[in-house]
Amino acid sequence: MNGQTQVVELNAPSMKARITIGANATKERLPLLTAGQVNFVLTDCNVYALHQDFFEEYFKNTEIYVLPAGEEYKTFQSLENILLAMTKAGLLRTSKLFAVGGGVVGDIGGLAASLYMRGIACVQVPTTLLAQVDSGVGGKTAVDLGGVKNIVGAFYQPQEVIVDSRFLSTLPAREIKCGMGEIVKYAALDGAFFDELSANTERLGSLEFLSGLIAESIRLKAGVVERDEKETGERKCLNVGHTTGHAIELSHGFSHGEGVLYGMLLETQIALLLGVCEKEYGEKLIKIVQSAIAVAPYQKPDFSSIAVDAEKAKADKKNTQSGLITLAVAKAKNEWTTVSLSFERYVRMLLEGIKALGL
Repeated sequence: MNGQTQVVELNAPSMKARITIGANATKERLPLLTAGQVNFVLTDCNVYALHQDFFEEYFKNTEIYVLPAGEEYKTFQSLENILLAMTKAGLLRTSKLFAVGGGVVGDIGGLAASLYMRGIACVQVPTTLLAQVDSGVGGKTAVDLGGVKNIVGAFYQPQEVIVDSRFLSTLPAREIKCGMGEIVKYAALDGAFFDELSANTERLGSLEFLSGLIAESIRLKAGVVERDEKETGERKCLNVGHTTGHAIELSHGFSHGEGVLYGMLLETQIALLLGVCEKEYGEKLIKIVQSAIAVAPYQKPDFSSIAVDAEKAKADKKNTQSGLITLAVAKAKNEWTTVSLSFERYVRMLLEGIKALGL
């Protein structure tokens, strides 16, 4: 991401959203977006502590709700507390909610905006690499329930997304790797992106390199969302690696991106074993994913519990038939597909994939 501001227009059926990308994105857009109405800011304690100057500059006289940091706070109770704070702040239908933070803040903030007075404008200001390349774009909002991620939510497009690199310099290495998982995902969907990562596997740990892929990641996602906003077809491709990835994330306390990387690794291997994925391409994709997994900080799940972990895949939102687990997998360069397996066969294929990969 360089100093020159780029704009991506996401023309979804429900609403047009502007995505402003660049080192000066907040400076260019926030003064315009904050003027003329009562505003409300949602952030978390980590972001609030790290970026006091940002909040002082742009939201000095604005009600700021600081959520405790962590996925465990993406709950109905937190949502209720936020909505109560919005009510006490005297927000109107003309008000805007600014969600300044990572995936948790963006998800629950977008949902709060969709519910308050049946919907007020939401501006997403993603502060993590993961949120900038993925969760901050596309209008998915949610809270977790009963140990299942994002099971209650709505599609609600933000009025604008502001993607500014000023926030990335404060990220710890694990947060950078978390975002890397969603960036690597696009190699399974786009041939040019695949070639770029395949030629630069040794640079996957470089924030400078990854930052240079943010705008293209956003363009790819925006295009998919325009064509399938409510995830009835093509948008499922954005869940490559996510079925198994979510199960690993929830079972082992991994970050979302780390879970997705292991999910991509196993699901691509399953696609190869089933003959669904073209062999040479699939093997090259696995090498990209393995290179990403190897970037510090490195951690490996205990795969001896994979049959138990896999139980969490039963609640995955891509499943369309009772008893079947649906995976979005790479098929060939520029191609993807879905595979539906009985739960018992899904577990068997996971075990075969772990063995084939030497995990």
